[in-house]
Amino acid sequence: MDFADYPSPNFNERPLANLIDMIVLHYTGMQSAEAALERMCDPVAKVSAHYMVDEDGGVFRLVAEEKRAWHAGKSFWQGATNINDRSIGIEIVNPGHEFGYPPFPKSQMAGLHNLLQEVIRRHEIPATRVIGHSDIAPDRKRDPGELFDWRGLAAAGLAIWPDRAKDPIAPVDVTKTLADIGYDPRVPTADAIRAFQRRFVPHAVSGKADLATRGIIAAVAAIKS
Repeated sequence: MDFADYPSPNFNERPLANLIDMIVLHYTGMQSAEAALERMCDPVAKVSAHYMVDEDGGVFRLVAEEKRAWHAGKSFWQGATNINDRSIGIEIVNPGHEFGYPPFPKSQMAGLHNLLQEVIRRHEIPATRVIGHSDIAPDRKRDPGELFDWRGLAAAGLAIWPDRAKDPIAPVDVTKTLADIGYDPRVPTADAIRAFQRRFVPHAVSGKADLATRGIIAAVAAIKS
């Protein structure tokens, strides 16, 4: 696919050059695409991503995939830490919760779909390993948030979405089952629930494991790579 090169100095070598098995989706959380690009190219900021998808669907490449971009921060997924080491980071232009948090335009989602199809094919990344920033850092991050179309990604084979809820798990099993899915068991359970809800129960982000949420947790846990 076509993209605009916008090189960032904020990268280093991956510890294991051939290990790329995750994609992490973010929103930029800034008031413009230009501001986001400037920050990710500022060596003082020490943040970056491999790609940024603009509102019109255009894609900027900031860091080569074989290099380690600095997008995940302190993170955890399915037992792994140092998520930057093994992931591709994609920023999606959206001002985020602090600046009004508008819906993601269809043109932007189309551009993201095209990019994901290529990255997933190139690295043979399973749909279960396309995740959000809030999944890997539920006590710190909210992006890409409850307005992001995870269901649409899943329909295209680019992420996961449960077909239907299963019999709800018991309340005492919530933390364990979320950990089985991939969430960090060391963070407060309410934060992990809230991150899960932003993704799979976006109409009810409460941080409480109600009956409906527990059924969807069970359904997601049953999805295999």
